[in-house]
Amino acid sequence: MLSTRRRFAALVAAAALGLTLTSGVSQAAGDQAARETDAAAAVTDDPLHVMSYNLRYASDTPPNEWSARRPVMREQLRLARPQLIGTQEGLYAQLQDIATDLGPSYDSIGLGREGGSKGEFMMIFFDTRRLQPLEFDHYWLSDTPEVIGSKTWGGCCARMVTWVRFKDKATSKEFYAINTHLEAFDATARSKSADLILQRMAALDPALPVIMTGDFNEAAAAGVNVYDKLVTSGKLADSWLTAERRSALWGTFHGYRPLTPNGNRIDWILTTPGLRVSNASINTFSKDGQFPSDHLPVESWIHLP
Repeated sequence: MLSTRRRFAALVAAAALGLTLTSGVSQAAGDQAARETDAAAAVTDDPLHVMSYNLRYASDTPPNEWSARRPVMREQLRLARPQLIGTQEGLYAQLQDIATDLGPSYDSIGLGREGGSKGEFMMIFFDTRRLQPLEFDHYWLSDTPEVIGSKTWGGCCARMVTWVRFKDKATSKEFYAINTHLEAFDATARSKSADLILQRMAALDPALPVIMTGDFNEAAAAGVNVYDKLVTSGKLADSWLTAERRSALWGTFHGYRPLTPNGNRIDWILTTPGLRVSNASINTFSKDGQFPSDHLPVESWIHLP
């Protein structure tokens, strides 16, 4: 029989051992929970890589014919791997080429501005591993926005908008992607187009953020009509300006001529105010002197709330 002192010592030792074991289990569980929390945070904070790209319509006219530009664009897009691409000017066969070059994980939504496969598209490409489309629609920038190919405000040609409501599989958040190409030669048409886009945007679910891509054919600066209506007004934010980091600034239209440092940005990625943008870039990729388009694509890494 153990003495009282020895029984007490054994109980203390057992209690200490039990406490140590329990503490170790708790610590292990805590470590696992911390790892899971860190992993969840890494997923939910994973920015969405967005690109706006005026592709320059496919042409057989040298020296910048589509057959020369396509392999350069293919390499550019495969290096960048944006998860959402708002494109402008693409023609149907050209867009089929780009879909092939992006690979099977990408899908697209769009319609020719003259209807069906006719004319230039506001095609939206997206990585299906990241994004799931929930609904989409198109409208024309005119007094009759539901009429395919309608043009009532002057300018060279019909202009349109394609929009998609997406679910981000990484965050389970939803958002709207809006993609457009405004009139190049008529300021009144551009101004009325901005009004209609804001009017249509107001009819979307106000709880969901908006990411807008486009060639706006105006400089991104206060005092410029469309920019003032969309950005200076506070309705949308310019992701280039709100980005925490950004690349060198280049004029986004170069016309296959030497790039212009600190030139005009006429291609924009706009967002709902308050969205975090961790990085913004103007992509200057070329190969052997060949640019893939007469525009430089712009990119933003956007964190959904």
